[in-house]
Amino acid sequence: MTKPILPGEVAAAVVDPVAYGEWDGLHQQLAWARVNAPLAVAENPDHDPFWLVTRHADIMAISRDPQRFANGIRPTVLTNRDGEALARAATPNNDGHLIRSLVQMDAPDHMKYRLLTQSWFMPKNLKIVEDRVRHLARATVDAMLADDGGETDFARDVAAHYPLRVIMDILGVPPEDEPRMLMLTQQLFGSTDPELNRNKVEITSAEQAIAMLHYVIADFENYFRELTADRRSNPREDIATVIANAMVGGEQIPDRELAGYYMIVATAGHDTTSASTAGAIMELAKNPALFERFRSAESDKAGLIEEAIRWTTPVQHFMRSAKEDVEIGGQTVRAGDWLMLNYVSANRDEEIFADPFAFDPDREKNQQLAFGFGAHVCLGQHLARMEMRILMEELLPRLKSLELAGEPARVESVFVGGLKRLPIRFEAA
Repeated sequence: MTKPILPGEVAAAVVDPVAYGEWDGLHQQLAWARVNAPLAVAENPDHDPFWLVTRHADIMAISRDPQRFANGIRPTVLTNRDGEALARAATPNNDGHLIRSLVQMDAPDHMKYRLLTQSWFMPKNLKIVEDRVRHLARATVDAMLADDGGETDFARDVAAHYPLRVIMDILGVPPEDEPRMLMLTQQLFGSTDPELNRNKVEITSAEQAIAMLHYVIADFENYFRELTADRRSNPREDIATVIANAMVGGEQIPDRELAGYYMIVATAGHDTTSASTAGAIMELAKNPALFERFRSAESDKAGLIEEAIRWTTPVQHFMRSAKEDVEIGGQTVRAGDWLMLNYVSANRDEEIFADPFAFDPDREKNQQLAFGFGAHVCLGQHLARMEMRILMEELLPRLKSLELAGEPARVESVFVGGLKRLPIRFEAA
């Protein structure tokens, strides 16, 4: 059977950071693909061909089948041909993973490492830190409302800092190091955005991109090497102590996996929540009726939060590699094929979401896939929901009005996206 090939404009859009920053045009291309070529091959000059998976059902099927769709064989984030070759040359065993975290692991390693911290992020244990999270949320709101001008860039000055403070508190990073963690996270996830990457330049070559990422990762590794030494000598009640002293197979975690563990908790633990939080506030600022409804202290915020997560879809894709020939979505995927699970598309799938391009907190069953699904579902999903709920409970009742004060702007990134600017105008209640 001949593989279906995507039109050039669709294939180009899904690998273009600028398209994800502009957002609307990307959605038009993905909507076309869902109807006309829901599982088809994207061919671009600088990338190896890959299957673009656009439908919710197909992404679910692949995600629940880690035995046949692997994370560790090729990069788990879209990488161009030259970038992958450079990464393979620079990594142990030529595996091409500049970072080896839970995201890059398959069985049996994945579950062994996941279980080291999984209990920390379960709802029952999160109740222990809820008061600390509320204290941080209240301090965040106090700082925002202390501005007599009544205007702020919510994405930059509020949403970027609150989840950062929460995860750093749980991880065990002191407050004075939070700016460094924020900067390094933005440099890592925003490496293709000239406003956010390390050198504040447009990326023009794989060599340039890999070199910048190497420096960012080295900074992370150096920081967490010192933190590990401290927690092995002075253990505390934090996740850093768990990671630093964890044993896998009767031995301490190797340095590479140790650094990867810290990085996935430190970065994914706040950047994605920041994006969803800003997305919720943007929609409330656009819709006075929704704002009035949710500013009530009695209003249930669960639907608002789940819809904001779907609407924003901070983690925009992950890649998988087929380990054997598989029939899926009416197509034959061959062993060795590379696939992009496009969560942006899945979260606008007309087969799953009624009126998917409307922001609707009243969806009866919101089956958003922004946290992934299956064995690799986001470890921190319950923490993210709790953080967002508590911030909305603390912030919205203290506002009398909320509106946009300028044009929002999204990060130019194929991997992790969201708002990098959200100017708002508000009046305290």
